[in-house]
Amino acid sequence: MNLIDIDSFSMLKRQLDKIPNAYLLLYKSGSETSDCALENASRNGSKEMTLLVADVKNVRDIHNEYEIKTAPVLLSFHNKELQNTYKGCNDVSFYDKIFTQNYFVLGEDGEAKPKKRVTVYSTPTCSWCTTLKKHLEYNGIKYRDIDISKDADASAAMQKRSGQQGVPQTDINGQMIVGFDKNKINSLLGIQ
Repeated sequence: MNLIDIDSFSMLKRQLDKIPNAYLLLYKSGSETSDCALENASRNGSKEMTLLVADVKNVRDIHNEYEIKTAPVLLSFHNKELQNTYKGCNDVSFYDKIFTQNYFVLGEDGEAKPKKRVTVYSTPTCSWCTTLKKHLEYNGIKYRDIDISKDADASAAMQKRSGQQGVPQTDINGQMIVGFDKNKINSLLGIQ
């Protein structure tokens, strides 16, 4: 694991030009939770992996740019755009899962494209859930369907992640979309 200390938003932008699919950990040195997040996130076994880190005691412009109000928080970027945030200190296996989710598959044109992990949280009586699943199927998107009316643990986990109880909810590579937000879903999945 390579750590790169980021000292400003402009430095972050320069790093994202070099590494467009990057991770940035905003932490506050001396904070038990932040120290935990820094230690666990940096214990990834991959030597090729680079983690950008910024101490909010010294760097004050990054969190304002992305409207981040807490530390520690891990920011994931895809093509230099912020995709998701993961708050707090998590265990090493959580960070390993996040860092390894950017694996690639070959598209029909032979180019490497990121593989999308899609999970739909739904109920059998939800008409928007059916519409969402038909939309994914029509566009050839494979997904995992979880019926939260039969899985209380999945329902609780969904609510914890999104803060919402309603369905459908879609998890696309760790980013939660509440409702059938067709434009956002299409954007995240590369549907034209």
